[in-house]
Amino acid sequence: MGHGGGSDFAATLRELKERTPHSFETLAARTGISRSALHRYCSGQSVPADFATVERFAKRCGADREELVALHRLWVEATEPEAPGSKPQPTRHLQPGPVAQPAVEARPFWSLRNLVGVAVALVVGAGLLGVVRNTAGASGEERLLFSAACEGPVGMGEKGECVREVQRLLVEAGADLDVTGRFIGDTRSLVVAFQTMAGLHDNGVVDNATKRALYDDDVDVSLRTWTRERVADRIRDVFQRDAEEALRTAECQSLLEPLATTSQADATRTWGVFQLSERQLRELDGTPVDSLDPEWNIRSAHRLWSRHGDFRAWTQCNVKVEPVEQL
Repeated sequence: MGHGGGSDFAATLRELKERTPHSFETLAARTGISRSALHRYCSGQSVPADFATVERFAKRCGADREELVALHRLWVEATEPEAPGSKPQPTRHLQPGPVAQPAVEARPFWSLRNLVGVAVALVVGAGLLGVVRNTAGASGEERLLFSAACEGPVGMGEKGECVREVQRLLVEAGADLDVTGRFIGDTRSLVVAFQTMAGLHDNGVVDNATKRALYDDDVDVSLRTWTRERVADRIRDVFQRDAEEALRTAECQSLLEPLATTSQADATRTWGVFQLSERQLRELDGTPVDSLDPEWNIRSAHRLWSRHGDFRAWTQCNVKVEPVEQL
């Protein structure tokens, strides 16, 4: 933990927990997080390695989007991640007019800023502006992610106009996402989904390849997907006699979000409505792209269930509680 952030993080988790009438046992059952782990997180003894765990707990306690943003900042301060792409970056600011620029470290003449300037000039000279994503004749100057203001990757913990541009492009691709200018778990999950569908390295960081794909109309990726209500109805149709347990398991796994992706401690991911693991995908002869299709995911989860007639494939959520509410 870093710089006292852990105590503030734990205190915020306790405040969220105290909003609910539920015990640690009930919250554990409803989130798929063990009771002992929840107690450690709320007491400040440890911090979850992945923000997805925090987000699942907070949403179950009724946290709104602004509270999730604040909680993510505290989680970043408490964990101080060192992995490339996961460490929070300083806020990027776009200057609205001709104001004095802050001092920056010297860069060699071949810096990305100069290369981007040359590239834009070549594109303009060649008359190839039509290859970038646009809805009303967008020019090269409007490719904000390739401007000096957004130089370098955009990832977890960042906020500002560069993140807002990423979110706007994800929405343009069909995502159901609020454009808040804050890069937290829901934005990262959608970036991973986009990268996966586009055949890119799915690291959840908006690098140059991802920037190009977000702007490129020739990249055929749609992030339009089912609503939570449609997901719930389909789970009930497919699982029938075990429908409520199946629905509770899926809600525990993904909050019924078809494009949910979660990083695991072993550097693998889980995918989609039932958060199928990479091992399960191999067993099912499927791919991550398949698993982001809610119909395929739900039917494949039913195949796993049918082997034993129970939900042992999802041990972290395999606790009997009362049925979830009808959506």
